[in-house]
Amino acid sequence: MTETATMNTYEGMFLFPQIASSDLKAAQEHVEYIIGRGEGEIISLAKWDERRLAYEIKGNRRGLYFLTYFKATGDGAIEIERQVNLSEQLLRAMILKADLVPADVVAAADAREELAQEIVERAAAEEAEAVASTISSREDFEAQQAEVSKAQKAQQAELDAKAAEEEKAEEAAEAADRGSGDA
Repeated sequence: MTETATMNTYEGMFLFPQIASSDLKAAQEHVEYIIGRGEGEIISLAKWDERRLAYEIKGNRRGLYFLTYFKATGDGAIEIERQVNLSEQLLRAMILKADLVPADVVAAADAREELAQEIVERAAAEEAEAVASTISSREDFEAQQAEVSKAQKAQQAELDAKAAEEEKAEEAAEAADRGSGDA
């Protein structure tokens, strides 16, 4: 008789040094990597807040928090804890079993699209700042700003299309589930 491992829902709070706010994408990817190493499935992920710490941790007085909900087996959660302890990028992390947290709370905590938008905006702002420091004439600067704006709009359109595609896939899956439930 083969036992299948049950997937539990967990809540993870990951604390990065303040410097991580300059590269949000790398911080997000690190959280995804750690959870992936434990064969976890991310349900929701959000950049929670950047705050002053109550006490200094590894020379840091401020930190950036990421809140995530994920599904993993018990063994997977142990592996995730191990990866957290091995990570040199994280200051701290706390992982709690969250099976009793309502699904609507978990879904409401998902801010991956907002995080992706913030990453795009920060990259555009950095690019605009770099362009402004190297451009000598006002006309050249305005032309560069128009190009940056166009690139931002294209990236936003790509994000919107991806979100719409994911939404259609979810609706199709729900329709298929309803269809199979009727049969």
